[in-house]
Amino acid sequence: MEKLLQLLEELHAKGALDTSAWCTLFAAGNNEAFRAVAAEKARKLTLERFGNGVFVRGIVEFSNYCVNDCLYCGIRRSNKKTERYRLDEKEILECCETGYAYGFRTFVLQSGEDRFWSTEKLCALVKNIKTQFPDCAVTLSVGELPEEDYRQLFAAGADRYLLRHESASSEHFSMIHPANQTLATRLECLSALKEIGFQTGCGFMVGTPGQTVEHLACDMAFISSFKPQMVGIGPFIPHCDTPFADAPCGNGELTLFLLSLCRIMLPDVLLPATTALGTLLPDGRMQGILAGANVVMPNISPMEIRSKYTLYNNKNSADPGTAGVLHSELQKQLSLIGRQIVIGRGDYGDRAC
Repeated sequence: MEKLLQLLEELHAKGALDTSAWCTLFAAGNNEAFRAVAAEKARKLTLERFGNGVFVRGIVEFSNYCVNDCLYCGIRRSNKKTERYRLDEKEILECCETGYAYGFRTFVLQSGEDRFWSTEKLCALVKNIKTQFPDCAVTLSVGELPEEDYRQLFAAGADRYLLRHESASSEHFSMIHPANQTLATRLECLSALKEIGFQTGCGFMVGTPGQTVEHLACDMAFISSFKPQMVGIGPFIPHCDTPFADAPCGNGELTLFLLSLCRIMLPDVLLPATTALGTLLPDGRMQGILAGANVVMPNISPMEIRSKYTLYNNKNSADPGTAGVLHSELQKQLSLIGRQIVIGRGDYGDRAC
């Protein structure tokens, strides 16, 4: 245990470890007592920087069309069983209006890579949201685009961009994506986003088919060097209509442990307790907060379309309420662990105290 504690201190002091050290920590992730130690350290760092406040973002899943065919994803292009939909601008603005009334001050616009939603249309949408809700942040999660498109979206007023790197190992990236998608392109997009000025988020799933501890070490080393403002880490959960339908779910406890390590490595990072974590584990979101997360992103999409944005099995059960119900329930759950919702944008560098 002493060596492991030293590694945690080294990670906090340097913000980095070598591959061997990462693998040693991951192996220790099977030890419940050590996971608890890491979570306590991460929780202490979170409270020091953010107090008992938790930032809340409202997700609007506005389209489940996608040109890509990622092997793990339920809305992949070749899944003919998915019932496709698109929200129009009016419907999206109505989601934002409802969310705003209940205290949401960041809206996350998430979709598949839907070419109907051109950069021009997205820019117009972002401008309208920022005009109607000038004290709010807009986060986009719409996939890989040319650098010039990212620049246009930033100029239109988008504040943040989420683009999971999925795997920092080119070998493993190719196991979970078709041949036309490459890690090199994904990393180029992330670099462009950060250079343009977006608060940029990367991340990965824990337990995707073929993933090894060495791959996880690559992921954590990439996050350490890239220094994103946001990191999304959630467990892999299979979808029944994908090539990975029979693959086992990722390990929830390991996911929580990695959240703790990420907080120790990057104390100021915006770190969500993901919907997938809440789907896999009972009280998974609250467990994520106790492991070092400081962001929750409930779904404020229209009720009738939530079951259609199925990236993985059972996702539609994660947020079964309206924006008001979600806000009230979150506040209740957070109060049980000594936390509270912060009404504010929750930008990188903000303190929630």
